[in-house]
Amino acid sequence: MPSYDLTPAARRQIAIWLLVVCALIFAMVVLGGVTRLTRSGLSMVEWAPIMGVIPPLNDAQWQQAFEKYQQFPEYQKINLGMDLAGFKSIFWFEYFHRLLGRSIGLAFFFPFLYFAYRRMLSRPLMPKLIAMFVLGGLQGLLGWFMVKSGLVDRPHVSQYRLTAHLSLAIAIYGYILWVALDLLLPRLAYASAQQLPLLRRAGTALLALISVMIISGGFVAGTKAGFVYNTFPDMNGYWLPPGLYEASPWYHNMFDDLTSVQFNHRMIAYLIIGSVIGFVVWARRLQLPSATMRAVYALLAAMLLQVTLGISTLLSHVAVAVGAAHQGGALVLFTTAVILLRLFFIDADQHAK
Repeated sequence: MPSYDLTPAARRQIAIWLLVVCALIFAMVVLGGVTRLTRSGLSMVEWAPIMGVIPPLNDAQWQQAFEKYQQFPEYQKINLGMDLAGFKSIFWFEYFHRLLGRSIGLAFFFPFLYFAYRRMLSRPLMPKLIAMFVLGGLQGLLGWFMVKSGLVDRPHVSQYRLTAHLSLAIAIYGYILWVALDLLLPRLAYASAQQLPLLRRAGTALLALISVMIISGGFVAGTKAGFVYNTFPDMNGYWLPPGLYEASPWYHNMFDDLTSVQFNHRMIAYLIIGSVIGFVVWARRLQLPSATMRAVYALLAAMLLQVTLGISTLLSHVAVAVGAAHQGGALVLFTTAVILLRLFFIDADQHAK
């Protein structure tokens, strides 16, 4: 791998900056879950990327915002009769979600200018940082594209757009985290060079499987499939519930049919459980560095936490706090998988300079 040709101090400072941005994106994902679960996402019916930073400041402005909301289907078909106080309660979740998104952009942009001014950004690193900023802007556009799908006759955002919005957030988070770890982690000595190709393939497969689970969770959230079967380990008394995989055309079973969408999510979770346990057993037999083994055990712990949160979300009928924690738990599991995989890719060339 090419060296970024940075001093150790510059590596550390840039990595800390990128990790702070990752922490803000993590908070954004969790807050997005809260916004969705409280049905707050359609309360702001205009994008207004500049003026939208300023919320209503007086009674007249609040009334004006409420009247705009009343013109759209969510109020007319779901919240008819809602008073101004009720509108304020959902408005603030969406407002802070959008404000945090803008704050992430600023938290990235101004330190970027600072490091560029100080000539601390090397030529190999610069395109990666520009790509991060562009992807962040696209994420904002995709968020509004998602919201617009719910401002029509059917007052629910498209599960396809919601999942795309979530997936891009996870991809941006993973990319920034990967580059930060690239700068921060030391090179590790493995007992055998033959271990690394197998470890990399296994780590990549685990990360891919966790990513598929997150995408599947996006469709569970978007279709509200989490509300239809709230028992575990069965599904309302069935191991294979009626109607499973009977939707036509066949792909509706992946993205639209509530029974099949929740069943798929459960099956992916079982596959992850088996895969992580198998990986841990295999890793224990290898002479891996202690830092790598800590990451292996962290992956196991994150998996067990996420399984617990997933079951609790079902049994609580998707309580807001539990459901948001489950979404955050998915990102914790994803984070540990990224860290573990990154450890398998660090070599001597990376830190040669």
